[in-house]
Amino acid sequence: MPDYFPAFLDLRGRRCLVVGGGAVADRKVHGLLQCGARVTVVSTALVPALARLVAAGRVEHRARAFRKVDARGCVLVVSATGVAEVDDAVAEAARRHGALVNAVDRPARCDFIYGSVLRRGELQIAVSTGGRAPALAREIRRRLEPVVGAEYAALVERVGRARQAARATASTPEARLAAGERVVAVALASRS
Repeated sequence: MPDYFPAFLDLRGRRCLVVGGGAVADRKVHGLLQCGARVTVVSTALVPALARLVAAGRVEHRARAFRKVDARGCVLVVSATGVAEVDDAVAEAARRHGALVNAVDRPARCDFIYGSVLRRGELQIAVSTGGRAPALAREIRRRLEPVVGAEYAALVERVGRARQAARATASTPEARLAAGERVVAVALASRS
């Protein structure tokens, strides 16, 4: 049985905290920004890419050590320090404030983990090994890349519009479901 429930979170406009200012923190910050999150970084030092985001006003920066109060009001917290004691303190504070927490490379301290994600516009395919073999998840995602090409972004948009139109004319939940299924079947059949 999987340890984690697969989900995609809507973080648009929601406060997220990243503790740490290195390359790993940079990747986490960029991923959160891509989803429209409001990101605060707590770290005494920043890699140049993070410093540029701060200078551009895209990220709030608290140039100091983590304080438990930093997690207040956040829905999601990432600890990317690589220091066990700090990661533990961040995880404890995040949970106390009701936020989901990811302590990078410490699955036992995580409420959620990151999968390896293949993105094609709104299509996202996430591969996870439950934290057991992240390199394997990345390799599986890489092998999917040539199979699920860039054209899938347009397919998702086209099918989404057709599905909405087809469901608008259906009068029951069953008919709406069937209308959506027909749109998908036709779209995929035309790709064969």
